[in-house]
Parts: sequence; C-alpha cells; structure tokens
Amino acid sequence: MELQPNQKERTLTILANEIDGVTTEHVTITDDITKHVTLKEGYKTIYLFISGYGNLTSGDSIYKIVPETIMLPNNVNNISFKPLKNESLHYLKVSVFQTKLDVKDLQTFPKENINTIYFKKFTDCKSYTEPIKSPQTTSRTILPNKIIPRVAMGTVKTIGPDKVGAHEHGMLEQLFLGLKDNSTIVYADEAQINFPEYTLLHIPRGSSHSVSVNENKEMYYVWMDFFVDKDGEAWLKTHNTKDE
Repeated sequence: MELQPNQKERTLTILANEIDGVTTEHVTITDDITKHVTLKEGYKTIYLFISGYGNLTSGDSIYKIVPETIMLPNNVNNISFKPLKNESLHYLKVSVFQTKLDVKDLQTFPKENINTIYFKKFTDCKSYTEPIKSPQTTSRTILPNKIIPRVAMGTVKTIGPDKVGAHEHGMLEQLFLGLKDNSTIVYADEAQINFPEYTLLHIPRGSSHSVSVNENKEMYYVWMDFFVDKDGEAWLKTHNTKDE
C-alpha cells in the first residue's frame, strides 16, 4: 500500500468480517508521524512490522524496529513509535476480541506475559519442526499461545522445490501473511491461488490445505492461528521445539 504524494499516513482494513472477533489493518506511516499506542478495551492487539525502520519508546526504554518484528503492548500504556528519518513503516495491526472466558484464562498466564511489552525480531524466536514440513524448512514461533488466549503465530521459510503437506484443522481459523520474496502456491480443498509477498490470505476452517514452492523460489510467510476454544490449542503439540 503506497502513500499518495504529500500523504503521511494510511490505514486499510483487510479481509473485513472474515474471522469473528478479528480485525486486520495495513497501516503505513512516514517519518512525519509518531504513533501513540492506545489500548482498546475488550481487545488484544498485535503489531507486525513488515518493512521499514524506526524506534519504539516506552518510558526510558527504546526498541529498534526493523523489518519482520512483532510487538504486543499487553497492559503497557506509554508506548509510541516513529519511523527513522526518510523511512516509512508498513505494519499489520491485528486486533482480537477477548471473550469473558479469554479474560478469565488470561489471569492464569505468567504475569510477565501480561504486564510487559512483547517485542521480538522474527529471527530471534524459537524454531520448531513439524511432520508436515521437510527437514530443510525453518519454522519459528513468533507468538506463543500463552500471551493472548487462543492465539498463536509463527513463520515458515524454505527454498523450492519444497512444500507444506496437506492437513486440516477444524479447531481454528487461520491467516497467512506473505513476507518479502514469498512466491508460493496455496491449495485449499479444490481451490488453488498464487501467494506472493505482502499478501494476506484466509485459510477456511476445516479445509484441506497445503503450500508449495517451485525450484529456486522462496517460501516465507507468517501463519496466524485463532482457536475456537482453549482445548483446540492442543494442535500446537505437533510443533516440536528445536534446541539451538
């Protein structure tokens, strides 16, 4: 999403009403803009910084924003961020409605997961393996499931020819976000679609889906899991954490 001449900020809602309780917005800001993070009552919000460089400030702490960084404000109020000079920041803002059961479940989470900023580069996150992926694939958990109830996120990266094998999950809704140089094909039941970089897809709940990448092309995307209920998170046990 490119800015028009003299435009300093733009917000575009993507895939509106695709998943109950989930809103996704693509936001672009120039270095003229300082964004002050506001906590929306009844929601938890995730920021996926996809391109551009900037600084994020909370009190006396400064965090360096680089492409492919995730941030959750959690319960921290005094957060703002700004692109570096002559830079623009592109980020996906994902807001998730919190049910009464979510609010109750959140009280059982580690306090540091609730009361501090979650800020990580994708490449600093723990890797894992999975039976549906080849040994040459690098997968990382960028958002564990004990920070926001019923939500988890990760990345998948490989060079073709390769694939993520066909599988189904009736316990969750899923979004895919193509990252830089992603050039893959996504299959869901009888449908097939090209999946280029910086594209957001909804994988229908319960569909048999897979991803393939041709020779010398790159597969690199974020998966976002939105579980129907807490019990569905047992699906994540298929992710085997690697020792690094």
